Amino acid sequence: MRRRILATSGGSIPGPVIRSVRIGSMVLDALARTKKDRPRVCLVETARGDSESAYATYYEAFNAAGCDVTELRLFTQPSANPHERLGSSDFVWVGGGSVANLLALWRLHGVDDAMLSAWDSGVILGGVSAGSICWHIGGTTDSFGPILTPVTNALGFLPYANSVHYDSEPQRRPLMHQLMRERVLPALAVATDDHVGVWYDGTDATEVVSDSPVDPRTGPAAYWVELINGEPVETRVGVGERFA
Repeated sequence: MRRRILATSGGSIPGPVIRSVRIGSMVLDALARTKKDRPRVCLVETARGDSESAYATYYEAFNAAGCDVTELRLFTQPSANPHERLGSSDFVWVGGGSVANLLALWRLHGVDDAMLSAWDSGVILGGVSAGSICWHIGGTTDSFGPILTPVTNALGFLPYANSVHYDSEPQRRPLMHQLMRERVLPALAVATDDHVGVWYDGTDATEVVSDSPVDPRTGPAAYWVELINGEPVETRVGVGERFA
């Protein structure tokens, strides 16, 4: 089975009324890649404590995109068997929030193993912020307070560090570089600006996508970061471009 992940710093755009959203272009493309007329989407908002408002917002948005939507909640107890719920989906969308809390609860309830099984069986996995970092080795997080700190115990489906919100949160880039120099995080990393995502085919980063059209030369982008002679070196990859 083909294993695919869409790791993003976005996923949605403002909706038609206040406090509503619509699915951005890159997630609409992910839904099309399921090749289903009505994709079965599972929402996972563990990182926000299974926020009712988050589920309401994304139920409405994915329904408007023509999907059959369900969810996997862990508060106050799992709402479904994780293997059954995730494995029967076409696309899993993991929301942002606390990646540290997400990882702890997923491991407690076996969601980590269920996500791996779903990925291996061809379910497309996706997510924003915490829902991006979780698939990698680790990254930078505000899970523990306003000062960013490293998280190094993510799922590791993808053998890289990951930095989200690279253009909008000033601490992200320098801390990622520092942690790479200190070998706290791997010597290879992928970073995304807001409203940008990266597709992975297996464990290979392949293409850069966005929520709406942007100039690939000057707009938000993704970055391949590699430690060379002890120093992080960035290669910018624009929207619509492919990783070398």
